[in-house]
Amino acid sequence: MDRLVYTAMTGARHILDQQATTANNLANATTTGFRAQLDSFRAVPVVSEGLPTRTFVVDNTVGADFRQGTMQTTGRALDVAVRGDGWLAVQSADGSEAYTRNGSLKVSENGLLQTTSGQTLVGENGPIAIPPDTDVAIAVDGTVSGIAMNQTQPGPANILGRIKLVNPDTKGMVRGDDGLFRNQSGLPADPDPNVRLADGTLEGSNVNPIDAMVNMITLARSFDTQMSLLKNAENNAAKATQILALS
Repeated sequence: MDRLVYTAMTGARHILDQQATTANNLANATTTGFRAQLDSFRAVPVVSEGLPTRTFVVDNTVGADFRQGTMQTTGRALDVAVRGDGWLAVQSADGSEAYTRNGSLKVSENGLLQTTSGQTLVGENGPIAIPPDTDVAIAVDGTVSGIAMNQTQPGPANILGRIKLVNPDTKGMVRGDDGLFRNQSGLPADPDPNVRLADGTLEGSNVNPIDAMVNMITLARSFDTQMSLLKNAENNAAKATQILALS
């Protein structure tokens, strides 16, 4: 079979992989705190006994876009957004520490402060428990305080804990299948007192829907080009067969 088939087939397969990434980014254009995934094509020369005239195309995941998304004011007490660089520390499903920019929080049925996705926030002294009938406020440094509302007159605010805010080097962070980021070394990051929160605010996704749609169209055209190459290889093979039959 002509080598053109393998070259075109490889290009088409990796274009589909990059289309899947772009579709995932576009689907999360409205997800709170989402970071767009970045992909790029990489040419790999074909090493053979012949001349090095052919190359394969490989889709390479180069990381994530860590630019900050747009800030949206909600006025909700349990909505927070990280100002500038930094992350909220959460406990993932396997019990390890992970990091997110999704500051839409809630109080679980067990009284633990969690994200709306169900991950428990990590406090500097463990999970943060919220007593029943408590009005919660979150300060810019991550301190969580509450005022009991089941009394005739509200009492003083009690400090319930402090959210662990970290700012590790983004070059050493990787995205997991659950959408959370972790240190590539597997070690938990140290708290950073310089990370600040904005209360009553949520950070939107940093995906640009227009750019994502243009990229989808470009990839679709590239895929059509690879299919045309496969069709040409099929036609060439058919004509060669006819010539051999005549001889």
